[in-house]
Amino acid sequence: MAHRLTVANEKGGVGKTTTAINVAGALSDRRHDVLFVDLDAQGNGTVGLGLDASYTDDGVSLYDILTDLDAQQQIDAVIRSHEEFDVLPSHIDMFNAESELQTAMRGRERLWMALDELHADYDYIVVDAPPSLGLLTDNALLACRNVLIPALPEEASRHAMDILFEHVNTLEDGYGVDIDPVGIVVNRIEVDGEANRMLEWFDEQYESLPLWRIRNRVGIKRAWTNGTSVFSHAETTDMDERFQAIAAHLERTE
Repeated sequence: MAHRLTVANEKGGVGKTTTAINVAGALSDRRHDVLFVDLDAQGNGTVGLGLDASYTDDGVSLYDILTDLDAQQQIDAVIRSHEEFDVLPSHIDMFNAESELQTAMRGRERLWMALDELHADYDYIVVDAPPSLGLLTDNALLACRNVLIPALPEEASRHAMDILFEHVNTLEDGYGVDIDPVGIVVNRIEVDGEANRMLEWFDEQYESLPLWRIRNRVGIKRAWTNGTSVFSHAETTDMDERFQAIAAHLERTE
């Protein structure tokens, strides 16, 4: 079975999609077969990877896979190819998925059920969760059972981290599962006093978890603009090795 990982934080703007794409890219660069799942209705990962047409396609989409049990067997047909890894793209109809799943049978387990229908063999599945703690994020957490947490080195991260861990505990109690935090990725670090204070707080508060520091680099932004991870972009950065370190950690702990 593929090792499943979701990248989640209820706070938006923390580099969640960038982290998910570059971790998927690092795993692919290490010769693994990877599926990237864009569970965010905004479709930033889908569009960012150059799959704009899939986001508005009239055919069966991820929305159908999640909301219609009969459509789940078509999940392989929804997957698209990318130069680095396969992609299960989001769709504009996903904005309606939360309300549909609210009253659906096993509404928080639909992604879990759908991924079990995959015929393609993947080493890793990386799920980019929405920036909220609704049913779609619950689907990601329950389907993957492993969560990588992106954050920013700013005061608001304290509250967001508390909320996420409380929510994970509630899901664990309600479903009788273990959801393991893989580590924390602190993004867009600048050299300033607040960043240093927050990095010290992360180290103290979550001393048992790996902490990866991603500094603000133009190369990461340009790779995004190019529709790839940093590993398929011509311009390298000194942050490439940080994403490689995350991938290596996943290999050791799966």
